Amino acid sequence: MLFDSHTHINDAKFDSDQEEIILAAYNSGVNLMMLPGADLKSSMSAVEIAKRYEMVYAAVGVHPHDAEAMDDLTLDMIKALSKNSKVKAIGEIGLDYHYDFSPREVQKKWFRAQLMLAKQLKLPVIIHDREAHQDVFDMLDEVDAYQTGVIMHCFSGSVELAQEYLKRGAYISIAGPVTFKNARKSQEVAMIVPMDRLLIETDAPYLTPTPFRGKRNEPKHVRLVAQKIAEIRGFDFDYVANKTYENAKRIFQID
Repeated sequence: MLFDSHTHINDAKFDSDQEEIILAAYNSGVNLMMLPGADLKSSMSAVEIAKRYEMVYAAVGVHPHDAEAMDDLTLDMIKALSKNSKVKAIGEIGLDYHYDFSPREVQKKWFRAQLMLAKQLKLPVIIHDREAHQDVFDMLDEVDAYQTGVIMHCFSGSVELAQEYLKRGAYISIAGPVTFKNARKSQEVAMIVPMDRLLIETDAPYLTPTPFRGKRNEPKHVRLVAQKIAEIRGFDFDYVANKTYENAKRIFQID
């Protein structure tokens, strides 16, 4: 049993075969998946897809790329969407200093606002952090986001940073890069995360694992992430699959 804890099956790359992709994932042992929003439109579509498919759950939020387009009305609409019973998190939210599509101070403003909303709603947060490690870390501490749960999506930091997050109760999510030949840092992190705090994801259609790099990623490939972690840690595949499945159900409060 597998849980893809982060997949964008509402991306335009799945417009022609979304249902087939979901069925293929289920037939590959993916029993559950989390579909996060990246802006208001994708948050709305995430909720609609989750309502249609029992195995799909949704998160709602605005990605740092789109922070400049956010306003108080958008935040209110995210809050309204979160009332749906299939919405289990606020995300993906955070900071992205690689592209800087939105000014950094604007990113910080709406990251903080969405963290506070998650605390108010008692929902965990799915965190995007690209080349903004210190500011993300400091802001999560500042608002004490760990009260309602923190998921470090597609974690790209060091072992030392992972250990600091783990001390605070965060979950660390590992994606396709762990399968890459030269992914030493990602593999080192996968090695040290306690098995009760580890999640796996695809981030489909991005970050396709080996041996399918260069092709569109999809939820069924989360199996390859689990297989690589099992290999790294010397565990059975079923053990990794089932532990990460139960961990995701726990943090997302899915019965």
